[in-house]
Amino acid sequence: MISQWQLRAAFAARLSEMYGREVPAYNTLVDVSREVNEDTLRAQGADAERLGSIGRVTAERHGAIRVGTPAELRDVARVFGALGMRPVGFYDLREAAASAVPVVSTAFRPVDADELARNPFRVFTSLLTTADPRFFDAGLRSRLETFLAGRELFPPELLALADRAEAERELPEADAGRFLHLAVRAFELSAEPIDRAWYEELERVSAVAADIGGVRSTHINHLTPRVLDIDELYRRMTGRGIEMIDAIQGPPGWKGPDLLLRQTSFRALAEPRALRLPDGSVISGALRVRFGEVEARGIALTPAGRALYDRLLTLVDDETARHPAADRTEVARALWTTHVPATERELAAQGLAYFTYHAAPDRPRNGTQPPTSIVELERRGWVRAEPVVYEDFLPRSAAGIFQSNLSGEGSRNSGQQGAAYDSDWLSGAIGREVLDPYALYARQRSLSIDRAGRELGLDIEDIDDPRH
Repeated sequence: MISQWQLRAAFAARLSEMYGREVPAYNTLVDVSREVNEDTLRAQGADAERLGSIGRVTAERHGAIRVGTPAELRDVARVFGALGMRPVGFYDLREAAASAVPVVSTAFRPVDADELARNPFRVFTSLLTTADPRFFDAGLRSRLETFLAGRELFPPELLALADRAEAERELPEADAGRFLHLAVRAFELSAEPIDRAWYEELERVSAVAADIGGVRSTHINHLTPRVLDIDELYRRMTGRGIEMIDAIQGPPGWKGPDLLLRQTSFRALAEPRALRLPDGSVISGALRVRFGEVEARGIALTPAGRALYDRLLTLVDDETARHPAADRTEVARALWTTHVPATERELAAQGLAYFTYHAAPDRPRNGTQPPTSIVELERRGWVRAEPVVYEDFLPRSAAGIFQSNLSGEGSRNSGQQGAAYDSDWLSGAIGREVLDPYALYARQRSLSIDRAGRELGLDIEDIDDPRH
C-alpha cells in the first residue's frame, strides 16, 4: 500500500521530471539551487539547517496552477486531497498588482508538522474571477463561462482514484501508479491548437486570463525549488546568461533572521504552440506563460509581525515615491534594520514570530524553581526555541512574480465596483474549509508548549501567546 505522503512525494518528483522536459531552463534552476545549498551548508554548517534539514530543503517544491471555475477548483481539491494536501490561506491578487491579474488564490499543502517534514509539497492555485466586471463585461463573461463549462480538466478515472486515496489515506501500488500517471498527465502542456482570436481577446484583458480561459486544459505554470541563499542564486543564474526578473520579491536581504518568503524567477520563455486561425488553418506560434521561480523560506510571522511587515512595505513605497532615484532594495534594508528585531529571541519576546518550544536537555538542575513565562523559560535555558517555517505565500510577492512575467499590462475598468471574493466564499466554492495559516502556526506553538510543560512538570501560563 502507498500512503498519502508517499503519493505526494512521488507526484512532486514526477511533476518535476515532466516540467524539466517541457522547460529545460528549470533543470538549470534546480542544478544551481542544489549547488548554492551545498555551498551554504559547507559555509554555515548546522546554522544552514535552522529552518529545515538539507534533505527537506533540497527535495522541496511548490507548484502553481490556474483554473477557471469553482467546479474546476473543487476537482483540484479532490486531486490534492488524495495527496494529503488541504487549502490554506486566501490571496486576492486583483488588488496586489498594478497589472490586471483577475484571480484569487489558495495554496494546497500538508498541514501537520510531521507531514510537512516528510514532504512539504504545496501548490499555489489561482481561480479566474469571471464575475468581476472590472475585467469582464457581461458579454465577455458569458462567452468565457460557456467556454470554461465545455472543457474537462480531470478525467473521471483520476477523480475516482483521488476520492478513494483521500478516504482510505492510501492506495494499492497498481492503483497508485495509475493515479500518478493520470495526475501528472493532467498538468502537462497540451499540444491541442489554441484559437488565436479568442486567446488574444482575453489577453487584451489579462495575459493571466488568456492562460486560464484561452485554452482547453490547465498546466503547471511554474515549479519552484527552495534555496538557502537566494541572492547568491540570483547572481549565479544571471552569470549563466539566464534572464531573471528585475528584483527579488518579499523582504530584503539583511543581517537578521530570515522571515516570511523571498522569491524570484527567470523570465517567461517563448514556447512553441499551435494556433488555429479563423479560417480553420493551424500555424506555429509562440506564447510566454511559464517561468522558473525559486524561493527562500524564513520564519512565520504572527499577525503583529505581519502588520509590521505590511507597514514597512508602505514606508518603502512612500520613500521610493519621494526619491525615485533611490535603490528600492537599499531603502527596504535600511527600514528593516531600523524597525525589525535582529534576533530570534527578540522576535519571540515581542510576539512577532512563531516558535515551537522544547525542554532543554542541559536545563538548570540546581533545584531552582523555573519561571512560568515561556519567554523567561527560554531566556534562562529551561527550553529551547525552534523557529516555525513559513509554509505559505505573500499576495504582493505572488502578484509581483506574475506581473514581471506578463506580456502586457492588460486592462481594468476602475469605474466598476469589484466583485466580492473572500475566504468564506472560496470555502463554499471548493466545498471544504480554507484553513487559516495563523491558526495552524499558533497550534504548532501551543502544542509544543504543552509538551514542554509536561516534560518539565510545569503548568506553563502562555501569557506570551501572540494571539493575545
